[in-house]
Amino acid sequence: MPNNNTVIATKDLVKIYQAGEIEVPALAGINLDVHESEFVSIMGASGSGKSTFLNIIGCLDLPTSGEYQLDGVQINDLDKNELAAIRNRKLGFVFQGFNLLSRTSALENVELPLLYNREDKTINVKKMAQEALERVGLGDRIHHYPNQLSGGQQQRVAIARALVNRPAIILADEPTGNLDSRTSVEILATFQELNEQGITILIVTHEHDIAAFSKRIVEFRDGLVIKDYAVPDQRNARADLQNGRGVMTKKKGGNL
Repeated sequence: MPNNNTVIATKDLVKIYQAGEIEVPALAGINLDVHESEFVSIMGASGSGKSTFLNIIGCLDLPTSGEYQLDGVQINDLDKNELAAIRNRKLGFVFQGFNLLSRTSALENVELPLLYNREDKTINVKKMAQEALERVGLGDRIHHYPNQLSGGQQQRVAIARALVNRPAIILADEPTGNLDSRTSVEILATFQELNEQGITILIVTHEHDIAAFSKRIVEFRDGLVIKDYAVPDQRNARADLQNGRGVMTKKKGGNL
């Protein structure tokens, strides 16, 4: 099914939710491969299936039928504990709402995945968390609480938390949805830098201006892939920041 550098491979992926006696199809047969070091945007209207797809790719849900391989591992055959283990090893998650603990410092927020995943008892949790924060440019904010950070800084803490287990893939669901124009570009610059370092990035977005920073766009409609194409002129977030450009579809103002 996948070739050697295919990290995500789905075949005829179907997801049907049961609402009483009514079946609600969310995915109607998705065939999609994502290769190592790609930066892919999943687009589509509300109800198109993109978030359901991300949940399955993130091992948070299982398909009704079809196949899914994550880095060569057949996900359909795993139980809950095995799903949790591969999720911790392979994947990092970034959400629109940041999902930070308000009474916990940036450092402690980033430490959390390591505390839950203690297979390796020799790791230095504090050191790894600090390195992850330094990697996203927050080495001088490690003791700050979320209410002492801007929206963009909070999202970078969330990205650091996603990075701390050193995943091969980052999955982001509308990661700039709560951010203003310039801060969105700052977050996209972070994603592009991580992608340049070899991390595979997969983001869900409904904004073409956000997807323009990725290398590839996959469009969903009614639970199917209707378009899959390379971005012809990928926007460079760092260059946009230097030129004072933001994301054109967003309103001015907000958290800087």
